[in-house]
Amino acid sequence: MQLDRLDHLVLTVTDSAATCAFSARVLGMRQVSFGAGRGALPFGRQKINVHRTGLEFEPKALRPTADSADLCFLAARPREAILAHLAALGVPVEEGQVARTGALGPIRSVYLRDPDGTLLEIAVDERPA
Repeated sequence: MQLDRLDHLVLTVTDSAATCAFSARVLGMRQVSFGAGRGALPFGRQKINVHRTGLEFEPKALRPTADSADLCFLAARPREAILAHLAALGVPVEEGQVARTGALGPIRSVYLRDPDGTLLEIAVDERPA
């Protein structure tokens, strides 16, 4: 077996509408519905399926819990634009401009939280062009 990429992940939340609205407004994701009223947030070549606590789709994680994920997203915009965007929306940055190591090398990250408290890391690729 050779894996190519992550297709989707499932995020368990307390309020699907609030999470989807936040993700669209702050992260620029699209909101879509599929199946029997299930919600998803596609972006790039992947998506996040959003399940409300207690209404998860089977099969599911053994103990799905809201606010238990830490997610890192790579942004296509310069970090200054990301910080300006968050400030304009009044979204607090928990920690910012931190050097980290991403899947392909150095990244620089800012951290924020979604309505459930899920930690979101927004990073820019710091590898030389």
